[in-house]
Amino acid sequence: MASKLHRSLVDASIELCDRVWLQSQVLDTILAERFKASPKWGKRDRHFIANTVFECVRWRQKLAFLAASQKTAQICAAHWIEQGYSQPHWWSELYGPWPQTVGQRSAQLTDQPRALRASIPDWIDQLADQQLGPQWEPTLEALNQRAPIYLRVNSYKWPRAEVIDWLANKGIDTHAIAELPDALQLAPDNRIPNAIRQAGRVEIQDLGSQMIAPLLQAQAGETIIDSCAGVGGKTLHLANLVNDQATIIAMDSVAGKLQQLQRRARRAQFKSIQTHWIQGDNWQAYENRADCLLMDVPCSGLGTLRRQPDLKWRLNPAKLATVIQLQKQLMAAYPRMLKVGGRLLYATCSILPAENRAVVDSLLATKAFRLLSEQALWPQAHNSDGFYAALLEKTSA
Repeated sequence: MASKLHRSLVDASIELCDRVWLQSQVLDTILAERFKASPKWGKRDRHFIANTVFECVRWRQKLAFLAASQKTAQICAAHWIEQGYSQPHWWSELYGPWPQTVGQRSAQLTDQPRALRASIPDWIDQLADQQLGPQWEPTLEALNQRAPIYLRVNSYKWPRAEVIDWLANKGIDTHAIAELPDALQLAPDNRIPNAIRQAGRVEIQDLGSQMIAPLLQAQAGETIIDSCAGVGGKTLHLANLVNDQATIIAMDSVAGKLQQLQRRARRAQFKSIQTHWIQGDNWQAYENRADCLLMDVPCSGLGTLRRQPDLKWRLNPAKLATVIQLQKQLMAAYPRMLKVGGRLLYATCSILPAENRAVVDSLLATKAFRLLSEQALWPQAHNSDGFYAALLEKTSA
C-alpha cells in the first residue's frame, strides 16, 4: 500500500522549497529556523521535510521534467511519487493537478541533455565541461550524491578512541577514518545534538576540509595567520595540529563569524587563537609577521554541492566573476603579511581551475613566490567535498 502524505509536512516542504528558489534563501539556515519554530515535529517529521527539501532542491530540473511543470508543488509531488507516496484527497483543492506524467517521462530521461538529467544549471554545466573536460561528468555524478557527515576530534585534549567510546555511550555511532588521525564518520541516520557540539570534543567538518590545514605544515612556535577564517573550522584544526603552541591570528571581515570562532575556541580549550576583525586595510598592521598564511578564500562553493545543493541555484555568471575578481585582489594583497621564507596555503572549496590554479598563477607571476605543491580533492575519489589547495613559499619581498 502506498504511503500517505501529511498535509502540514507537505505545506512546510513546499514553502521551504519556494524560499530557496524564489527568495534565494540558504537551505540549511531556513530548515534550522523552521525546525526550531516547530518543536512538536518528531524525528520522522523532520526527516521527511529535510529529505524532501534537499532532494527536491538537488533534483529540481529533473523533477520538473518528470512533472511536466515548473510549479513547486508539482516538483515536490514528482519526488513523492518516486518515493512511493499516493495522492492525498486534499491535494487538488490546494495545489492543482497531481502529476500523471512521472512514469512515462522517467523512460524519456536518457534522451534529455546532461544538465537536465543531473539538475545543474546549463551555464554551470557548460563552464565546468570547458574547464574540466572528461573529469566533469564523474564529478557531477558524485556531487549529486548525499554526503556523509564527518567529525574531527579535538585530539589535543581527547584521544580519538576515547571520543568514539564517549559518543557511543551517548547513542551516537561513529567509525574512525584510517587515512586521517582525527577523522570520524557518523553512522547513517545518526545526528549530533547541540549539547555534544558544545562539549568541545568534536567538530562537524568534511573530510576534504580536514585535509587542508595539515598541508600548511605549521609548527609549534610559529606565527600563523588564517586570513579568511570565517567561523574557524580550519583555525581550530591548526591549533590542534600545533598542540596550541603557536600564535594563531584568525581574521575575517564579518565580526559575527569571529565571535562564533571565539566561542568554539573556548569550548575546545584553545588559548593560542586571537581574532582580528578586518576593516578596510587594517590587516596591513600584520605585514611581514606570519611564518604561515592560510588563505581559504571566498569561492563559488561548487565543490560542496553534495551538502549544499541550493548553491547552484543562487550562483550566476556575474556572481562567479565577482568572486574570482575578489580572489585575485586578496591574492595580490594578503601575501604581504608573510615573512620571506614563509609558507602560503591557498585553498578553495571549488572545482573550477578559474578559481584555483589560475588565481595561484596570478601570484606566481610576481616572481616573489614559488609553488611547492598543489592538490585537488574530488568527491568521486575521496568521498569528500571538492577542494583545491596550493602550497607556496615566499622567496622575496
